[in-house]
Order: sequence, then C-alpha cells, then structure tokens
Amino acid sequence: MPTASFDDISLYYERQYEGLGDGPPLLFISGTGSDLRRQPNVFAGPAPKAFDLLAYDQRGLGQSSKPNRPYSMADYADDAARLLDAVGWDCVPVMGASFGGMVAQELVLRHPDRVKRLVLACTSPGGAGGASYPFHEIQDLTGEARARFMAPISDTRFDQAWMDSHPDQVAMMIAAADDPYADEPGRAMGARRQLEARADHDTWDRLPQIACPVMIAAGRYDGIALPATQEKLAARIPGARLQFFDGGHMFMIQDRAAMPAMLGFLKGEEGR
Repeated sequence: MPTASFDDISLYYERQYEGLGDGPPLLFISGTGSDLRRQPNVFAGPAPKAFDLLAYDQRGLGQSSKPNRPYSMADYADDAARLLDAVGWDCVPVMGASFGGMVAQELVLRHPDRVKRLVLACTSPGGAGGASYPFHEIQDLTGEARARFMAPISDTRFDQAWMDSHPDQVAMMIAAADDPYADEPGRAMGARRQLEARADHDTWDRLPQIACPVMIAAGRYDGIALPATQEKLAARIPGARLQFFDGGHMFMIQDRAAMPAMLGFLKGEEGR
C-alpha cells in the first residue's frame, strides 16, 4: 500500500498512467469525504490516459491516518506539497474538485512554486467571495435522508417533481449515500475534522496573488458551489478562465466535455 509519511501523518496515495513511456504529472485533490476505495473515482475517467495521475486520501479520510486534533486548510495544503516531495515531483499541474479546490487554492498560495497550471472545479473562495454549501450543518444526515436532501442541492434541476419522475435514479443516489466504511475507527472523527476546516476556508483576500494559469470549471446547476460564486472567483484571480458545463456539482460526470476541457487546459492546449 503506497503511503507518504511525515510527522504523525501517513497519506495513502495511488498513481497511474495508461500511456506509453513517462506521462506528464498531474496531482488531483478530491472533495469532501472522499475515499479512493469508493468507485468510480478519478482513475476510472480519462485523466490517467493523458497524465501520470496522482491522487490520495486526505488526512482523516480513507486509508490515510486520522490524528484526533483540529485540522486547518493550511494543513491540507502542506500535506499536498509534502506528497509531491515524497514522489519526487517539483512543479506540476493541479486539479482540485470541490473541497479539493479549496485545498488547491491554499496550495498555490502557500507553495506557488509547486503549481504549474491549476483547475479549480466546483469550489469556492470563502469570505467575501462566497462559500460552498455548509456541509457541517448537515453532518448528522445519513442514508436516504441525506440523499434526498442533497439531490436538489447537488443539481438544482433535481427538485421533488424530478425525483418523483425518476425513481430509478433516486434509488441509485440513495445506494451511493451508504458508506461501507462508516464504522471504521476514526472515520467519523476525521470526516468531522475536515468539515470544521472547510467551514473556516477563506482565500478571498489572497487570490490576486495567484500567478499561474487558472481555469475555473463549474456546473450551471450547482447548488453547492453556486454559479455566481464561480464568477466572483474567476474575476478575483488574474487572467483566470471561467467555463460552465451542463450539470450540477457532479458536472465532471454529467457533461462528457468537461474532463477533456480541463485536461486540455492543464496540458496547455486551450489555445490550440
């Protein structure tokens, strides 16, 4: 099991490239509650066909260690930088999705020499720029109740009328809400620590410091990371490109054009 260890943290990571020879590196930073054991994950998409893809379970989650103490957004960013050290990568393209986009903002601000190009997907800056939906307020919701509550927030088209007319898709959402690892030691605590750090996320005043090329990728119907927040985020980062896709918070799965566009940007192909 590949891990990167430093201080009292051990990060579980996976790395995959399906092309020939040595592929260009890409660090992917995942969202709230993510666990690489849960499928499908980023490795099931087109990213490992185009990049030497590195993804990991963040502290408190999955197969990474779960120290019982407060976590900060700076901690998460520094973890990402030290993971790059562990695999021997210097300055690389980075994609952060949802909470991972918040971590990616902190990473590029705290360690600007480590990020070559940056995609911020379905995320937010916090502060005056606007925050994503406050998941810490609903952390006790589980199972079917959580799935039904989250549906119209994840995608604003999924109102009660939609749910009533799409029972099979609702059943899939409910099944996906079940966490097979919920009873693991430290899992609930680690998830709570992540939500506490997420609630304090605020990069708004520092965003103009970002100097690398940035793409803001968003879903038109996202009720978690609101479209208006994406516009503010893009306007705040010098030279940032904003692109909306057909979907909600899960637009990367809903719109097949999304991942190729983001990967093309990370390769520097957006002007071709």
